[in-house]
Amino acid sequence: MNKLLSFDLRADFGMLKKPDTNEPVYLTFNMLHKPALLGILGAIAGMKGFMKNGELPKYYEKLNHVKLSFMPLNDDTEKKYHENGNFSKTIIKYNNSTGMASEETGGNLMVSEQTLIAPAFRCFVLLDTEIEEQKILYDNILSYKSEYVPYLGKNEHSLWWENARELAYSDFKPEGDFIINSLFVKEEAVKDGKARPRFIPGKRKDLNNLPFMYFENLPHLYLGAPLFQYDYKAFAYTNHELREDYSPTESFQLLSTEKYVIQLF
Repeated sequence: MNKLLSFDLRADFGMLKKPDTNEPVYLTFNMLHKPALLGILGAIAGMKGFMKNGELPKYYEKLNHVKLSFMPLNDDTEKKYHENGNFSKTIIKYNNSTGMASEETGGNLMVSEQTLIAPAFRCFVLLDTEIEEQKILYDNILSYKSEYVPYLGKNEHSLWWENARELAYSDFKPEGDFIINSLFVKEEAVKDGKARPRFIPGKRKDLNNLPFMYFENLPHLYLGAPLFQYDYKAFAYTNHELREDYSPTESFQLLSTEKYVIQLF
């Protein structure tokens, strides 16, 4: 039986390293991506990670077909988590003096890393509880139990989750202009799918909720052997209303309680 869970991930720091960057600064993806979230779910369920060169980790083999979604956590009255989808970042410099990270004299590697500050995401995971591994994951998420310590990109950046709950959902078919609350796969230009702004006489513009669009190419899955590099898709996140006929191939779901529309991919 398919069940949709929602939970909020938080970390003090995060570093989702872009594999195509090296010197002088390692860069991070701004947004959580599917392979990273699958790794977090694998840790929660107690599945093994990368163990051997040239082999995909067990968690990915077991969970890569799981449908999921996520979005930056909405601001609350006490904290602003992001700016139109962009998280604050800083550069952290440190030395790796173990002697195993550099072949230079002295074996000291000086590293500069771009790091996310206080990233927070609302995640949605569609689990089939008739499959043993997914049933364990379902139970662990709701009971706030993790077999391994989950982290956001690096061991140093541990995370936890809260507000875990099961949600009622249904397929969403637009019957007019609509907003997608989660990230979604951008298969056509979002600007071409924007609904025409509606003018309401006497209504003042909310300067705290101005329209925005956020785009990022994010890993979607691992390619095959021998390198197992990321495969990318273009993702978008926006508060613009979209036209009824803006319809990417990935399905939309309506969450009954929150009245959110999300895309599971």
